[in-house]
Amino acid sequence: MLDRLANAWAPEDRFVPEALRESSIVGMQLLYDSSNYVYLVAMEHPVHGSGVGVYKPAAGAQPLSDFDYTTLHRREVAAYELSVLLGWRFVPPVVEREGPQGIGSVQLFIAHEAEQHYFNLRDDPQYHAQFQRIVAFDLIANNADRKGGHLLRDAAGQIWGIDNALCFHRQEKMRTVIWDFAGVTLDEAWVADMQRARDSLAAADEASQPLRALLSRGEVAALVERCDALIAYPVLPEMYPWRCVPWPLL
Repeated sequence: MLDRLANAWAPEDRFVPEALRESSIVGMQLLYDSSNYVYLVAMEHPVHGSGVGVYKPAAGAQPLSDFDYTTLHRREVAAYELSVLLGWRFVPPVVEREGPQGIGSVQLFIAHEAEQHYFNLRDDPQYHAQFQRIVAFDLIANNADRKGGHLLRDAAGQIWGIDNALCFHRQEKMRTVIWDFAGVTLDEAWVADMQRARDSLAAADEASQPLRALLSRGEVAALVERCDALIAYPVLPEMYPWRCVPWPLL
């Protein structure tokens, strides 16, 4: 089973995006519990050795009524680029590339305990700050699908956010299971990070170019507006009166 392979690549390794983009895919295993076609892939790079990734071909995505399904893999990459721009590296490295089933995204696989997810971890204070920052991220990214199973804990206790394809819609789409921290004021350092990212996007500077290249002008403008709103009132909101949780919850 590919999921038992040791991943020689760590998220903090600077070469990981290059390795994900340039490696040969030498083995594939379909993950059957996904609504779209998702594969665990073994990868080999001539310089960086072997690693394990998660491959989501664009052709394997189900059509949706509110998102162009052909853009979902690029939105996965955009979520990673936003996390990099903010300096909040909780989204595993992910790139757009060709694969055996065509163009798609390939993300670094994070070793984790499958039975551990948000609903098992939310009462433990050691994870609260990580969850709160993820909520802030999802608010500005307009994440429409933050399920409990999309939050993984690695062996070091870091929480990673995966399955970020339903982000960056221009209309309000926020749906999440993380409503336990309503009323919490965000850390000042996080607000400063959002201000820096917001200014970079508004100025269309070099730092924000990788993210802007993956979104439309309207989506970038809406992202800036959401940053403005959360910076102006940096308090995590109460549950919305309209649909505000994904289904299924896991």
